[in-house]
Order: sequence, then structure tokens, then C-alpha cells
Amino acid sequence: MTTIGTDIAHAIALLQQGKLVAIPTETVYGLAGNALNEATVASIFEAKNRPTFDPLIIHIADWRHAALWVQDIPEKAEALAAAFFPGPLTLLLPKRPVISDLVTAGSPFVAIRVPAHPMARKVLEALDFPLAAPSANPFGYVSPTTAAHVAQQLGEKIPYILDGGPCQVGLESTIVGFEGDAPVVFRKGGIPIEAIEQVIGPVTVQEHSSSKPSAPGMLLSHYAPGTPLVLGNLRELAAQSPGAKIGVLAFQEPLPGLPAAQQVVLSAKGDFAEAAQHLFAGLRYLDGLHLDLILAELLPEAQLGRAINDRLRRAAAKR
Repeated sequence: MTTIGTDIAHAIALLQQGKLVAIPTETVYGLAGNALNEATVASIFEAKNRPTFDPLIIHIADWRHAALWVQDIPEKAEALAAAFFPGPLTLLLPKRPVISDLVTAGSPFVAIRVPAHPMARKVLEALDFPLAAPSANPFGYVSPTTAAHVAQQLGEKIPYILDGGPCQVGLESTIVGFEGDAPVVFRKGGIPIEAIEQVIGPVTVQEHSSSKPSAPGMLLSHYAPGTPLVLGNLRELAAQSPGAKIGVLAFQEPLPGLPAAQQVVLSAKGDFAEAAQHLFAGLRYLDGLHLDLILAELLPEAQLGRAINDRLRRAAAKR
């Protein structure tokens, strides 16, 4: 069984030995291992039951070291790095040969980011290798935003979980790559598209991929609870589900007539950042109630609402 603690030195020692450690980031908890050690990277895929065609993100302590791992960094990528690193942004860039094809699922591009969580940064600063760190949960399931979430799902598969408290963003990073000079958002996430465009101008948004994805987190069905999730108007959906034990994931207002214990309101004040922070924990809570259905509503398509809706649509997609 795993140990949960705050011993950064112990986490560093395990990583240097080629073992896996769950680490906190501002987005979600990551299942971290030496990105330059193929056996360690393979163990990440094994622990998550993650298909090897789904690439991983590598994490570094300082963007100034990015040239060790990537090449041909566009000016707009540098501008985004200056604006948002450390933070919930990932850049998809041409990789150097030192980065294994196992990390990138055979792609010539690697996803790279500089996390903002202080504990993650201390770990990375002590290492002479980047960390591959997808979300610390079984593949396709709801991402973890607390150490306890990780223990519930992967507790028997990893020796240590570094507890950094609840994640402050609660959504995975926004992934931006480039087709020629044109920026492309491959995954909506913790940096709103509007903020990206304020720095580098208009971007193209690529939606999900149902086969081999070009970036992490692009598969159609993902971030899903075990309980079936249905999207739409909450009152109408509830009326269509007579006799079913239902839970509700609402944006601002609960559904009248349903016990409060079967409902999660993401943000009573309508704050997108607060809603993002509560999304995955809310899904996990409702999934633990052994319901017949989880009913959820979409948020306005603006700012982080777009990324939250992306996660909800994938969680509701047929598997």
C-alpha cells in the first residue's frame, strides 16, 4: 500500500531510483517518473492501464532548460512561455532524440510544461532529468485533485504520494502546438483560449481525436466516472428519469426537489475558476454514491467554461 506524505526528499530519492511518485501540480496530481528512462515510462503506462498510443507530457523546472529537450522553438511559443510559465500551459514542440518515442507515442513532437506548484518545482529542481507525469488515475477515469483521490485509485501500484493539498486549478493544462507558424490549441485547459489569443493572436482549436492523438488528453471518451453521465437541461433530464437514483452536477443552482447530498454545485456565484477547481472532485463524489445516473449541465462557452464543457462532453461520451 502506498504512503501519503510531504517528504520531498523521499519523493526525489524514489524518482532517482526509477520509481513512480504521485506529485501535486496546480492542475491535477501527476503520476511522475523519469522521462529519460524507458523502463520507468513503460511502468507509467502499466500503472495507469494507459494505451501507449496516447502520449505523455514532460515536466521541467525552468523554461530556460527547454532547449535540452526540444528544438525549433517558435517565437509565439516563447511568448506564451514568458506569459504563462510556470503555470497550466503545455507546449507541443519538435523533440530532441533524447526524448524516447515511447513518451511521444512515436510523434516527432513532445508536450512540455513548467508546473507552478511549489512542491512539484522543488522536486524538479533537484533532478537532472525531466518527469513524464500524466494524471495519477486509471486511464480514462476522472482526474485526481487531492492525494486521497490518487490513493483510492492507484494506492497499490505506487510507493509514495507527495501531498500538496487540493489542486488550485483543477483542470489539466491547455496544450498549444504549431502547424507551420499557425498556433493550434490541441486541448482546452487551465489557461483560457481568450488569454492565449491576447498574447499571440487568433488560434485554431482542434477538438478530440478518436484514434492516435497528436497530443495528450485528446481522446473522445476521457475523464469519465463509472456512473453514466448525461448532459442537458437538468429539469428535463430529471423528468425523463422516473424511478432512477440520480445525482446532479450543476453550475450555479441545485435542482429543486432532489436531496442536497445527491447534488454538487460547482460555483454558486458563477465563477468559472471556482467551478473548474471543483469539477473533478464533484464528479468523484457523485460517482461514489452508486447512482443510476449523473445529470450535468454545460456552462457558458466562455473563458474556463469552454474547458469544463470539454471535460463534461468527454465524460459523457459513449465508451
